[in-house]
Amino acid sequence: MTKHYLITALLALIPISEVRGAIPYGYFNGIPMVQVVIISMLMNMMVPLIGFAFLSTLHKILIKWPFYERIFNRFDQKARNKVGDKVRKYGLLGLTVFVAIPLPITGAWTGVLGAWVLKLDIKKSIPAIMLGVLIATAIVTTVILTGSGLVNIFTKQF
Repeated sequence: MTKHYLITALLALIPISEVRGAIPYGYFNGIPMVQVVIISMLMNMMVPLIGFAFLSTLHKILIKWPFYERIFNRFDQKARNKVGDKVRKYGLLGLTVFVAIPLPITGAWTGVLGAWVLKLDIKKSIPAIMLGVLIATAIVTTVILTGSGLVNIFTKQF
C-alpha cells in the first residue's frame, strides 16, 4: 500500500499526469479519496515552485550554447505569437483557467512554462497556477466519484 502512496505523489508531480493521473491511480488502488486528493493537490502545487526555480537556473546555463539559444528563441517567439494576446487580454485568470482544465497539454507544468516564456510576474503566477491546480483537483475528483457512483448503481441493479 505504501507503494501506491508514493506512485500517487510522483504522478501528481510529473508533467502530463499531474492530478488527472494521480487521483484516479490512488483512488483505484485503495487509497481513501480524502488522502488521494490531499497528496495529489499538494504535490501538484509544488510544481510552480520547482518549475520556476529549475527554468531560471537551467536556462541561464543553457542560453550560453548557440544551439539552445536558437531553439529557445524560436520557441519563445512562437509562444508569444500564439498565446501573447490571450494572456494580455485575460492575464492571470487565463493562466488559472488553462491550468484548471484537466486535459492533455494543460496543467501546472505547462502553465509554469507559459508564464515563464511570456515573462509574467512569477510572484503573481504561482498563486494563479496553484488556484488552477485546486480547480483541476476538484474537477478530477468529481468526475472520479461520479463515475464510480454510476458504476456502483449499474452493477447493483444488474
